[in-house]
Amino acid sequence: MNMLYPSIDKLVNQVGSKYRLVNIVTKRAKEMQATGHYQMKNEEYKSSANLGKALEEISKDLVHIKK
Repeated sequence: MNMLYPSIDKLVNQVGSKYRLVNIVTKRAKEMQATGHYQMKNEEYKSSANLGKALEEISKDLVHIKK
């Protein structure tokens, strides 16, 4: 079985709901595309796509979420 990284369950616990997670990840991935600003070094990311990179940043608490 292939495990997803980062864990969706962990991410949902961090942000509160799947709906909210989708909104946050989408917004952050669009920011990455528009600005080219990443919060980690490129070699630290496991994913090559901005959506995956956004998920990784959320997992590492690099994206601050207003509640």
